[in-house]
Amino acid sequence: MSMPFYVPAEQQVKDKADYARKGIARGRSVVVLQYTNGILFVAENPSRALHKISEIYDRIAFAAVGKYNEFENLRKAGVRLADLQGYSYDRRDVTGRGLANAYAQTLGTIFTESIKPYEVEIVVAEVGESGEDDQIYRLTYDGSVADEHRYVAMGGSADAIANLLEQRYSDDPALPDALRLAVDVLSEGGPTPHQLPASQLEVAVLDRTRPKRKFQRLLGAKLDRLLASTDAGDKAADGKGAGGKGADGKGDKVSGAAAEGAGTSGAAGEAGAEAGTADGAAGTSAGETSRPDQVSGPDTPPAGSNDND
Repeated sequence: MSMPFYVPAEQQVKDKADYARKGIARGRSVVVLQYTNGILFVAENPSRALHKISEIYDRIAFAAVGKYNEFENLRKAGVRLADLQGYSYDRRDVTGRGLANAYAQTLGTIFTESIKPYEVEIVVAEVGESGEDDQIYRLTYDGSVADEHRYVAMGGSADAIANLLEQRYSDDPALPDALRLAVDVLSEGGPTPHQLPASQLEVAVLDRTRPKRKFQRLLGAKLDRLLASTDAGDKAADGKGAGGKGADGKGDKVSGAAAEGAGTSGAAGEAGAEAGTADGAAGTSAGETSRPDQVSGPDTPPAGSNDND
């Protein structure tokens, strides 16, 4: 009778973690970040049928990367749990923290007891009455939970995208600015930088200004307008900078022309002054020449004098 191979528990956990991380790294990234009126979700997803971002309950949304069939099972379980809890008690009793704890228990059990762990990483976000009340929870394949603030990135390029967000993110951005930032970091943070048109994006928001259900997908013309508004703003800023430079150059030219005119006037003034000096000198010389004719000589008696005196 053959004896089964013994594998230490530490080695089993390490092998499972490596397996799950490799599967997650093959997926496209997702960015979740706070903006002025709520929480924005942006995923690189060319599929229009398989969603990475979904609504769980009134104020709660779900985003995931990894194997679609696995995180779709988690999403459905979260929706059922939220509906059951809200129906049995009160809708206000359904919270993002409660769902995150339920997901953590499920993922932890699967990672520990199953041969194959789930190759998923998920975010559960809940929008509050103000930005300080927003909650973002990140859960990994082994059931670990992290309470995130401001932004979070998931997927194969999560580290590079998180570094870009740390450099560029500013608190409470407007929705167009937050969307442009998310698209830029997704396009630049991947293994090969590339452009992301609207057809390659899946975008949704938890908007605290909406009544009742806060979740809304940004699709079609609305998404195009938001992206176009940010592009137009960037071009206008560049044009304004170029215009300012042109105005400065024109001012320099005008100032230079004025300076040249001033120099010409100064030269003309100096020439006039020299001419006046020359004329004055000539007049002085003429006066000195004519003065002896007007002054009586020593042999000529002064006018009015009397020889008899």
